Amino acid sequence: MNFTQPRTGFIPQSFAYFRGFRGRCFSSAMALSGFAVLSISGLAIAQDGSLFLQSAQSSQGLTLENSSFVFRQLPPEARPRELQRHDIITVLVDFRSRFLSQGDAESRKTSNLTGILADWIKIDSGSLKPATQSDGDPTVSGSLNSQYRAQSDVELRDSLTFRMAAEIVDIRPNGNLVIEGHLNIRNNEEHWQISITGVVRREAIQADRTVSSDAITQLSIDKKEIGQVRDGYSRGWLAKYYDRFKPF
Repeated sequence: MNFTQPRTGFIPQSFAYFRGFRGRCFSSAMALSGFAVLSISGLAIAQDGSLFLQSAQSSQGLTLENSSFVFRQLPPEARPRELQRHDIITVLVDFRSRFLSQGDAESRKTSNLTGILADWIKIDSGSLKPATQSDGDPTVSGSLNSQYRAQSDVELRDSLTFRMAAEIVDIRPNGNLVIEGHLNIRNNEEHWQISITGVVRREAIQADRTVSSDAITQLSIDKKEIGQVRDGYSRGWLAKYYDRFKPF
C-alpha cells in the first residue's frame, strides 16, 4: 500500500455518504410530519362525527334511528297499530274497599209533674161564684223517667278481582277512549252477568292492550249473580222489609 498517495478521495466519498443519510432522514421526517397531519385531520373528522356534536348540528336531533348501529325497522305487520273504534282491549279489575262506621248514642230524661186545683167556680143564679171543695183541693202529680241508649258498629270489606275484554265504542275529541264490555257466564243453574263501562286515556293502555281499572274514570261495574249459590246467602223478602222499615 502506498501511504504517500493523498487521501483526498476519501473525504468526498464520506461527505457524499453523509449527505445521502441526511437526505433519507429528512425524507423520513417529512413522511412522519405528513402522517401526523393526516392523523390530526382524521381525529378532527372523528370528533365532528361524535354523537354529541351530531345532535347539536342535526336539525332532527339524536334519535335511536340515526344513532344506533343495530337499529332495524320492524316490518309493517309487526308494528303496533293505533287504537281505533271497535278495537278490543283487556281490563284488569282489582277493586278493594273497606268501610268502617261506629256510632254511640245515649239519652236520659227525668220529668216530675205536680198540679193542685186551688180555686174552682160555680154558676149560681146566673152568676159566677167560688165553689168550695168539701173534700179538699184536687191534686195531680206524676213522674216520668226515660232512658235511651244505642250503640252500633258496622264494618264492611269487599274485594272484586277479575279481567275481561272491552270494546272501544267511541273516541273523544281529546283522544280519550270510551270503553264498554259485557260478560255472561251460564253454568247449569248458575248465571253470572258482569258489565263494565268507563273512559280511559290512550296513554294508559299498555303495549299488550291491557289497562288497569285504577286508570279508568267514570268507572261503572255491574255484577249480578243468579242461581242456587246466590239463593243460599241472600235475604228473604220479609228480612228485607224488616231491615228497611224497622218497626221496633
